[in-house]
Amino acid sequence: MKDALIIFDTTLRDGEQSPGASMTRDEKLRIARQLERMRVDVIEAGFAAASNGDFESVRSIAEAIKESTVCSLARANENDIRRAGEAIRPAARGRIHTFIATSPIHMEKKLRMTPDQVVEQAVKAIGWAREYTDDIEFSAEDAGRSEIDFLCRIFDAVIKAGAKTINVPDTVGYNVPEQYAATLRTLIERVPNADKVIWSVHCHNDLGLAVSNSLAAVMAGARQVECTINGLGERAGNASLEEIVMAVRTRADVFPVSTNIDTTQIVPASKLVSQITGYPVQPNKAIVGANAFAHESGIHQDGVLKHRETYEIMRAEDVGWGANKLVLGKHSGRNAFRARLQELGIEIGSEEQLNHAFARFKELADKKHEIFDEDLHALMSDEAVTPEQEHFRLVATRFHSETGETPRAEVTLAIGGQETRSQAEGSGPVDAAFKAIESVAGSGSELLLYSVNAITTGTDAQGEVTVRLAKDGRVVNGQGADTDIIVASAKAYLNALNKLCGGSEKLNPQV
Repeated sequence: MKDALIIFDTTLRDGEQSPGASMTRDEKLRIARQLERMRVDVIEAGFAAASNGDFESVRSIAEAIKESTVCSLARANENDIRRAGEAIRPAARGRIHTFIATSPIHMEKKLRMTPDQVVEQAVKAIGWAREYTDDIEFSAEDAGRSEIDFLCRIFDAVIKAGAKTINVPDTVGYNVPEQYAATLRTLIERVPNADKVIWSVHCHNDLGLAVSNSLAAVMAGARQVECTINGLGERAGNASLEEIVMAVRTRADVFPVSTNIDTTQIVPASKLVSQITGYPVQPNKAIVGANAFAHESGIHQDGVLKHRETYEIMRAEDVGWGANKLVLGKHSGRNAFRARLQELGIEIGSEEQLNHAFARFKELADKKHEIFDEDLHALMSDEAVTPEQEHFRLVATRFHSETGETPRAEVTLAIGGQETRSQAEGSGPVDAAFKAIESVAGSGSELLLYSVNAITTGTDAQGEVTVRLAKDGRVVNGQGADTDIIVASAKAYLNALNKLCGGSEKLNPQV
């Protein structure tokens, strides 16, 4: 029998610390349900003490998720841990993940604490966490640059205090595989009662080694890997869940572990996270990139046609490619629409919201003969800002683009209920549309990102546009989808403006 490798997904916590990747509570719930469908063991739902919004998100996920363990991060102080404990209280299985820095540079420069004080604080944190749950994880922040003797000392203390999982994170992506594996091996050999806990790793990708380091640690005895969908995360990102899972599965001859993951849900999860965060997946990304199973070379094509295993080490369908099945069309009714949204884990807040979404679905079905799951996700992302919350709403558009002529855009907007018409010229129709909107909105925001992706195949596919705006230190993503790319662009810009107008700033402490 192989050991179980616990998959700890932190897309909703560390992943959303990517600039502009902050998610609403509803978006987090949709991703959490997909993670549960994928049979992820532990879902780190957020940092409950970071903000009231984060607390509510963690609590909502704790209420909704029944199969996976729901976890909240907390610094090693009483307030953080009590907020985390309250947030996970409704969970069928809840975990508190507490941490404190252990490297000399972090203890001296950031915490301004002595090593003795750090150990004392860590033990206190475990004690507070035990008031809420027996499932407690302890992380030594910046373990990759910490002294091995001190790590042995603090891990011994927290295990005695009641920690059940010990995480050894490479917080700044500094380690290399052989060195990192040696660190894990040494800790497991030297820490008393090491066999009584699960050893975990959390690797960052600053040197492009997050997955390699994680897998090396698994070979050295780690039995939990902390990772994210698409490798999303701060700076260069985290270890990629899909790469970890498929490496262990594909090289079962090498790894002494197996996971509980339903791999056919990997591609749907990747698309959902990309859609919600606005972070597109690069075509050559392993497992989930558009080219991951494409063969351009004639020699490769010939080999695959004769016998697929000549150049394919895994099957595309095993990770969920080709799973964007046709579900609805123009003749589908309201109940079928509601049922499919529920199957996809998309929450309907009210009958009014359902009616509004269904009307938009019918409009889309008139333009597009085949409606896929991805189309529904995009349509419901558009619904994230409900009509009553919209300060800016697109009423009508008119665009003109002709060779040798300056592109022009004319837009009619409802601003606070009052219709206003504006027009502008630009270097292209999208630029003209944005200038026309900005001439009446006057937001003063900075455009950080403009990204276009086709949601499904075919010339009638919806184009999904992501716009990232920044103003006064806040960064928001706006999404818009339409079969007309310029209309989708205008919708995305307005969606971002509505988020800037409403809602409080989201705090994402760096860990």
